[in-house]
Amino acid sequence: MPTLPLQVDRDDPRPLPTQIAAQVRELALSGRVADGARLPSTRALAADLGVSRGVAEQAWDQLRAEGWLEGRRGSGTWLRVGGFAQRAVESPATRRGVDEELVMMDAGTPWRDPRQSALWRRAWREVSTADPPRAYEEPGGIEELRVALAERLRRTRGLAVEPDQVLVTSGTVGGLRQLFAALSPGEIAIEDPGFRAAVVTAELAGRVVRSLPVGEGAESDLAGCAGAYVTPSHQHPTGRVLPADERLALLRRAEGSGCVVIEDDYDSEFRYDVAPVPALASMAPGRVAYLGTASKTVLPSLRLGWMVLPESLHGAVLAHRAVTFDMPPWPVQKAFATLLRDGHVDAVIRSARKVYAARAEKVVAALSPHAELAGPVAGMYSTWLLEPDRALRAREAMAAAGFRINLLADYCRNADLSGLLVGFGGPTDAEFELALEVLVSALSRS
Repeated sequence: MPTLPLQVDRDDPRPLPTQIAAQVRELALSGRVADGARLPSTRALAADLGVSRGVAEQAWDQLRAEGWLEGRRGSGTWLRVGGFAQRAVESPATRRGVDEELVMMDAGTPWRDPRQSALWRRAWREVSTADPPRAYEEPGGIEELRVALAERLRRTRGLAVEPDQVLVTSGTVGGLRQLFAALSPGEIAIEDPGFRAAVVTAELAGRVVRSLPVGEGAESDLAGCAGAYVTPSHQHPTGRVLPADERLALLRRAEGSGCVVIEDDYDSEFRYDVAPVPALASMAPGRVAYLGTASKTVLPSLRLGWMVLPESLHGAVLAHRAVTFDMPPWPVQKAFATLLRDGHVDAVIRSARKVYAARAEKVVAALSPHAELAGPVAGMYSTWLLEPDRALRAREAMAAAGFRINLLADYCRNADLSGLLVGFGGPTDAEFELALEVLVSALSRS
């Protein structure tokens, strides 16, 4: 009868079936039990471990539900490693060394709706039968998409915007690149900690970056700044929501200094405790440049976003685009317009919100005994405060198991913060459960 090197710890707060299932996954990932290996029956497993047969059955049922086990009539239970685990068995060293082969649990990888492939095929079929423009598309973006985006921004973000005011961009970074080129001379204030790509984009545009300390924004001086980049609905990466009084103070200081507030509204639609926080641009459209993205709702690889600018900047950016043609390809715009028109983006957001809410609840329950939550949990990630050495050891343990999470310190320039960003979107259900066990185990040991 086959046996496994398993043991149960009755002092461990985890239920016995959970302990057993976790050890079997680890054996599979490490390659110590090969794909297709026959496993002991629940009766034999219970006898080996000194537990009831019900405990063994619960462990096997859990693994079978996750796709790790396969039952063969008359011949027992067999291990089925599965796709992501197979890579770890074949080449764990390579997997740790190549980020693309890690399961992403970062702040920017969205959950993929199982229906999405069919929706994409339908959208692309419509693109394939449409007549492409004979010349470069309109500098603001194709009209069909701008109409759909304007309707969506009015409905979901409270922005009183017309289609001619919407500019389709090559993602948030593409919008920032164009905006930094059009702003008057001056520094760019960016939240600290904050979005790293915004810092790099500003520096590449020849701008001096000034830190805007998170939580101290109401006192920050914007004199000499041409723009101030903020993520008020869900601060990236701490998760903080900019309070109403600080919003008003920011707008007053920007008005007084002639600074344009740049609002990156990257994942506001994924609040699952309350309704989405109103966009800052709805309070002062003449002072706020608003940026949105499809990367968090549909796919990052679309490289598609949009922006609504104060009138003083809109004409300058539009004239620049008419010369550079710096915008997403026509087929991508057309496909996304189709998804919006048919209600598919709304459907994906609704289902993703449910997934994120359920996963967030599990993350908070699992990590609260080991780390401090940095801010409200929303969107597709949560941020946890930890000592630097504990955070680093946890990230290394996750990488060894095939998962990538980010360090909070990597988003800081002058801010003295350390911890982890734990994303909900990238993994499958089975990967998510395994990752959470690995992370809790790593934090428990440190």
